Amino acid sequence: MARYVIFSMAIFLAFCMLSCKAQQQPCAAYKFSNNKQFSSCIDLPVLSSSLHWNYHPSSNRVDVAFRHTGVTDRRWIAWAINPTSGGMIRSQAIVSFPRTDGGLAVYTSPITSYGTRLEQGNLSFPVLDLSASNQNNEMIIYASLELHGNISTVNHLWQVGPMSENTPMMHSVAPSSPNVKSMGSLDFLSGRITTTRSSSSTLRNIHGILNTVSWGILMPIGAVIARYLKRFEAADPLWFYLHVSCQLLAYILGGLAGFGSGIFLGARSHGIEHSSHKIIGIVLFCLATAQVFGGLVRPDKDSKYRPFFNWFHLLAGCSTLILGIFNIYKGFDILHAAKFWRLAYSGVILTLLLATLLLEIYTRWCMPVAKRSMSDTVDNNTSTVVAVAAMEV
Repeated sequence: MARYVIFSMAIFLAFCMLSCKAQQQPCAAYKFSNNKQFSSCIDLPVLSSSLHWNYHPSSNRVDVAFRHTGVTDRRWIAWAINPTSGGMIRSQAIVSFPRTDGGLAVYTSPITSYGTRLEQGNLSFPVLDLSASNQNNEMIIYASLELHGNISTVNHLWQVGPMSENTPMMHSVAPSSPNVKSMGSLDFLSGRITTTRSSSSTLRNIHGILNTVSWGILMPIGAVIARYLKRFEAADPLWFYLHVSCQLLAYILGGLAGFGSGIFLGARSHGIEHSSHKIIGIVLFCLATAQVFGGLVRPDKDSKYRPFFNWFHLLAGCSTLILGIFNIYKGFDILHAAKFWRLAYSGVILTLLLATLLLEIYTRWCMPVAKRSMSDTVDNNTSTVVAVAAMEV
């Protein structure tokens, strides 16, 4: 019995080890249908892809096969090298997709903008023996690259995206999408791969956080403070300094840092336009800037121009709040933000609306009643004191 248990455990452990090995490097066991053989391969961390290659140091030539599995619909695939940086712009791509006539397109495409449609063109280095296959739910691109310079480590990217007729369309750019994580460096000699995250993706997230906190949270809080806290005599002039601090911090984060990062992203994202989001952002920046400078030249309370300033301050402030919140939700759509973040921000807004409603009820109805009650009590006490004094006289 003991021998049987030991034997069974040994078989189980051996199976687990083989399974782990197969999971770690399934590309090594893959057999190409055209009998091509590659000495090195690596399973890429995202997009169900692997890369196989033979590297020839003497001629600085590399034969590659980029394989994408799990294909169940028409899509395009691409593998690229960026000789100058680790990003998408200026990368040299090899693209393949099934045409509507049943054929298979495979060609080279230099990437010059984020709005590229993967147009055909020559790369900055020679590409030979270019071919592709699409069968058994997998697509493979074959090519031989003659790299410039005596280098073995390159920045590479791989992508998958949808098709519209015979035109490759934009892949997902959501922060949680694997498409924004499909880049890194690759050493053809050692086989070592390092994945990197797009700097533009990180900057987009920072841009979104800055603007959400500033336009979407701090400014509404500052508006609530100005409208309701000043009605409490004990809070004067504290309410004013809290209001100014909130709005000024919001202007620095959103109006300067957030707006500046948006301009920078727009300049880098050639071919990608979010016109309404950009126009609303510009309007918000102008309104907030006018509010800041308007506060510096605010007329005195007894000035005849003060009513005009108050109306401008109110209208500009309300417009900023409405446009700011609306533009934040548009930003969520652009970033394809996870449902959690939409719900979390909606919870913040609903909390602020509930607080506003309660304060409105209290200051509009409860406070006047309390003041009248206190005034009546004071009047009664005064009448009593006067009557007692008269009786004593």
